[in-house]
Amino acid sequence: MLEKLKGNKKVVMLTAYDYQVARLVEQAGVDLILVGDSLGMVVLGYETTKKVSMDEMLHHTRAVCRGAQSTPVIGDMPIGSYATPNIALENAKKFLEAGADGVKVEGCVKDVIEKLVSDGIPVMGHLGLLPQTAEKYAVVGKGKEGERVFRESLTVDKLGVFSLVLECVPEQLAKRITENVKSVTIGIGAGKYCDGQVLVINDLLGMDDSFKPKHVKRYANLAETIRNAVAAFKKEVEGGKFPDEAHSFH
Repeated sequence: MLEKLKGNKKVVMLTAYDYQVARLVEQAGVDLILVGDSLGMVVLGYETTKKVSMDEMLHHTRAVCRGAQSTPVIGDMPIGSYATPNIALENAKKFLEAGADGVKVEGCVKDVIEKLVSDGIPVMGHLGLLPQTAEKYAVVGKGKEGERVFRESLTVDKLGVFSLVLECVPEQLAKRITENVKSVTIGIGAGKYCDGQVLVINDLLGMDDSFKPKHVKRYANLAETIRNAVAAFKKEVEGGKFPDEAHSFH
């Protein structure tokens, strides 16, 4: 998988959580689809990703894999699913059985990454802000903390991750990491020097107009579009205009 991603062009990854969106994202030509545990917040309504279960992740992974026939799909291993190397291997295999092409784990979990890679499972790392364990959402890697993140990036890269997500880290730190690892770096709030970029599809589409983090650019405003469409439907039903002749059977 790494060989296919390395090249002159930037790698584009997006999240998807269902069949229809996965189809559309694939048709748009993205390089990777991540079934992120962010689904806990944007699909299931949890306050954080900490409540997402393996069953929920596998359910959505199957749906995404039915929609994305040719784009590599990465399953985000939820909190607790890789507590030990053996538990991680058991659960990673479940993601592959569900149709995923690889898995993502958060943090410098050396024994876990080593176990998965040695068993032939493609692993995407994730450093910087780690939503599964973070007490607050903030930039990670300023000052001396940046040296820790840099060392961790070298460690997970040496262990054989094919890609490394860098979340909410200073741009120059992400640049330094990108220049010193073999794996493909994918940034989210990590500046322009990463090998690729990822966003949560719901954020890109503007599904929640109250959520406006600095690193997210909205390419649509579906929140307004959906509200307007539903309001128009409601008005026509209440006014007796829908269904009309064109939408009725005789």
